[in-house]
Formats: sequence, C-alpha cells, structure tokens
Amino acid sequence: MMQETMLSSKELIQLENRYGAHNYHPLPVVLAKGQGVHVWDVEGKKYYDFLSAYSAVNQGHCHPRIVHALAEQAQRLTLTSRAFYNDVLGPFEKYVTDYFGYDRLLPMNTGVEACETAVKLCRKWAYEVKGVPANQAKIIFVSGNFWGRSLAAISSSVDPNTTRNFGPFMPGYIIIPYNDLEALEEALQDPHVAGFMAEPIQGEAGVVVPDDGYLSKAYALCQQHRALFIADEVQTGIARTGKLIACEYENVKPDILILGKALSGGVFPVSAVLSNHEVMLTLKPGQHGSTFGGNPLGCAVAMEALEVVKDEKLAENASRLGQAFRRRMKEGLVDKSSLVQLVRGKGLLNGIVINDAPDSQTAWNICLKLADNGLLAKPTHGNIIRFAPPLVMTDEQMEACCDIIIETILKFER
Repeated sequence: MMQETMLSSKELIQLENRYGAHNYHPLPVVLAKGQGVHVWDVEGKKYYDFLSAYSAVNQGHCHPRIVHALAEQAQRLTLTSRAFYNDVLGPFEKYVTDYFGYDRLLPMNTGVEACETAVKLCRKWAYEVKGVPANQAKIIFVSGNFWGRSLAAISSSVDPNTTRNFGPFMPGYIIIPYNDLEALEEALQDPHVAGFMAEPIQGEAGVVVPDDGYLSKAYALCQQHRALFIADEVQTGIARTGKLIACEYENVKPDILILGKALSGGVFPVSAVLSNHEVMLTLKPGQHGSTFGGNPLGCAVAMEALEVVKDEKLAENASRLGQAFRRRMKEGLVDKSSLVQLVRGKGLLNGIVINDAPDSQTAWNICLKLADNGLLAKPTHGNIIRFAPPLVMTDEQMEACCDIIIETILKFER
C-alpha cells in the first residue's frame, strides 16, 4: 500500500527549487518508495530503476535482510565515535578484509572520503617508505576520472564545469589520458611519483571500458617503478560489473582498493579503503579519521549487504544479465537505429552512445520518454545514457526492460 502524501510531485519539485541549492539537475520524477528493482513516485506510478542510485543499491531497494540488520543494530548502538572501541567495528574489519583478501581496512562514509583517504595514504607511504622528499610526492590520475566534488577530487578533473571558479587546486597531481599505457610509463619515470589512481571502468565519463590488458599492464608498470596501484572501485565494485571487483577481470589485486556505494546496499553511507600492513600502518593516531567512520550501524549494515551479494550470487547474475542486455541493445538498436552508435560495458554497468553532439538534448529527451514508459535512466556527458539496474533483476524483468528501451528509442527516432 502506497504511503499517502499531502504534496504532489510538482509541489515537491517546487520546494526543492525554492529552498535547496541548485547543484543537481534531476529528472522530474519524485520517488516515494522502492522495493527490489522497482521504485514508485508520489502519485503511485511504478518504474524500473536503471540507475540504482549510481550503483549504490546493487542489492535492490530496501533489501529486507539489510533493512533488518539496520533496524536491529539501531536499537542497540548507533554511534560512539572512534574515541572508544565498539563491538561491531573489529568484526566488520575482519569480515571485509577476509572477503576481499587484504590485511587492513580504514572505514569512512562516502566514496569521496574514501578516495581522499587513499590519496593521503599514498602520500604518507611515499614519504615514509619509498623515501620521496618532503612535499614532493605526485599521484597520477587519468582524464575523464570522477571520484567526487571535493577540492581534492576536482583537482584531478579536466571537466571545466567541475573546475570553473573553484581554484586554486591541489598540487602534486599529474593527469594523463585514460587507456594510454605509453603516457603512464612516461609519467612513472618521475621518481617522486607515489601512485596511480584510476577507475577500472569510467562510470561518470560514460561507461568507458579500457582495452583488454590495460589494467594488468598498468599494474605491472606501477610495480616496476615502485608506485602504488590504486583502484577506485566505488562504482564498479561489489559485483556491479559481473565480478566482485572489476580488477578481477585482469587478475589484478590493487595495492589500495577503494569501496563505497553498494558496500552498504544503499541503506547507510559506508565506504572503505583496503591495503596491506606496509601502507596502512604509516598512519598514526590523529592523522586521519571521521566521527561516523566505523560506526556500529554502518558496520552491521555493510556486513549484511556483502552477505547478500555472496548468498544471492549477484556477480554471476550481473554477468549473465549484462551479456543479455548488450546483445539486445546491439540487435535492437545499434544494428537498426540511426540514433544509437554503440553499446558498451561489463556486467550490469552499461551505456549506449547516442549519435548526437554531447551538448544536444537528445539523450535527456529519450530519458524523459523512458520515464513516461516506466523506466528510469539518466544521461551522462550529454549524449550517453547509463543503464545500471539493481543486480537482483530477473531474466524476465531484463527482457521486459530491454523491450521498453528499444521500443522507446525506435519510436523516438520517427
């Protein structure tokens, strides 16, 4: 039964426009309920969710096991800060390090916090282990990257919309082209380079998949030049791409692994940085932390969220359904429509590229029409539509969604 609301979608949108900062441009859909692969707006219309809160709800909306873990822990203890020990953090750290095969974990809350933590760890390791002179450490990033909108994050961006009128920016950053091993090898010649940080698949940039072998060769180059390989798997991790982490496609174990989003199934903000003893133990008390990082509520939720991924075989489901999705998009759109140039992705992180300039409104207008037809997706970089449904989707649901997407775009073209 839908919960009644006193306000319509139009009125709720007006409230946000009047009282909120205008730092987002959402589709004009106001959601009030979610369950599994579906969400409902305040008027009761039902949609398939093909964004999954940017891959935060891989386990589906309001997964009953994760919600139960939240409610159960919330009645006992929610927050102590790290001024004291709590009875959930230690078990959480052991569980997650065993789950992903690492020595140690540093818990945070959001993806951008975890990425900044990785940057700090990399610099600390450079000075105290590698022997880089004070304040000379450099970290290599790639064009098209996206790991948040803090000043440290946008300092690695080449998107003028992200950087305009926010300078000055963080020093010690080198930005090279993505998927370019020659540029990486050249940048690594600098002995002051501490690490290389990249997404295995660039999500916000439009689901950009690098060449086969890029990750493994980049990792080997980092090993050769004694630089840390840092994988930002905030969006690609937790089974989204058909593997537990996307680096597994090339048998790469990052020196620093960054996780967030679906680490808690979208129920509570939890992120984490994993690494080995040598890197993690460069941090001493008082040098990094967070009031909420490692809170009992988040730890309990995250452990159950990861159990769901394992028990429900969500990586395997994502791999199978992703292949079906890309096949349907190629046969139904790429091969038939003059509007769709290509489909790309891995698992259930996919994008279709519209044959229009990035500054056109075509992809946005298609997403509006998809919403009319009961499916929610969002453009990125103008002419690319990202499709990333919850990993609990069934074969039948995927077929129905592919029908909606194909029929909508073919009719849109006429």
